[in-house]
Amino acid sequence: MNLDGATVVIVGASSGIGRATAHAFAREGANLVLAARRLDLLEQAVEECRKLGGDALAVEADVTDPGDMRGLVDTALDAFGEIDVWINNAGVGAVGWFEQVPLATHRRVLEVDLLGALNASHAVLRHFTQVGKGVLINTCSIGSWVANPMAAAYTASKFGLHGLTESLRIDMKRYPGIHVCGIYPAVVDTPGLRHFANYTGRALNPSGPMQEPERIAAEMVRLAKHPRARLAVGLSASLGRLAYGLAPDLVGSTLAATMGGAVNRAEPGERTPGNLFGPPATGWACGAAASGPAAPPPGWPRRAPSAAWPWRPCRWAPGTDPTAPGTRVIVKSRVH
Repeated sequence: MNLDGATVVIVGASSGIGRATAHAFAREGANLVLAARRLDLLEQAVEECRKLGGDALAVEADVTDPGDMRGLVDTALDAFGEIDVWINNAGVGAVGWFEQVPLATHRRVLEVDLLGALNASHAVLRHFTQVGKGVLINTCSIGSWVANPMAAAYTASKFGLHGLTESLRIDMKRYPGIHVCGIYPAVVDTPGLRHFANYTGRALNPSGPMQEPERIAAEMVRLAKHPRARLAVGLSASLGRLAYGLAPDLVGSTLAATMGGAVNRAEPGERTPGNLFGPPATGWACGAAASGPAAPPPGWPRRAPSAAWPWRPCRWAPGTDPTAPGTRVIVKSRVH
């Protein structure tokens, strides 16, 4: 697919993988429809995409609301006349021993990560089947193949998203021009890691090797141009899938011991629902961690830099004037 002038809808585009993916498609000259709950961050992303060469608009929408997803399809068609690529990227998570996490929290993770993707897919595939073409990309995870300790709902949602993606692909084989793709990154350095609900009573910081969101974004572009059923990003994702397939009990026990040890060593922290029931008060557009000391941006948790958790400078400068000519912002409208 030639992406110059193509229309790409990204659900979950305000930060992390979604925002990096918007930048990557903008560099290809695509028209972008960016959706999330934080309109202010979407406005910044719109300005950034416009400067990179793509047209863009922002739509405040909640993936758990089927009406919002139908409205998002209509908005994209009204603005650009077609939808060529749709990316389901919205996601949340909760960390804690299963029985210690409120049931409402577990249910919310499933509503966003799995049912949200179902809502969005149902909305856009009704359009794709009418026109006989389109590319749907679901952001799955290594967690779609490997069960994570202390993340039961997240694991269930990602296993379910993998199954949904596989089933939709089979359904859409009736239409040679429609492609359903799953992308499977490992641990990605995004703000979402810091916005997870945390019921461990400990201040958890992501650690270990992480993938850059820009790498996932580049693979998204590659999938749009050359669709394939499944794309594991990086050796760690492929090896994790293989190891879990060969020795699931051993891998599970190892992960549980590793995670449990990390929790026990962490400093005490507050129990928090994170961004589950509303967008975070702050949203850092860059990754959550990387090497190199730098001052944290305003609103970022005030912790001293350390070798394990250094601050990361923001590489993506916010738009200076989201209301400048050429920037289009559309506030959520419900279509039921």
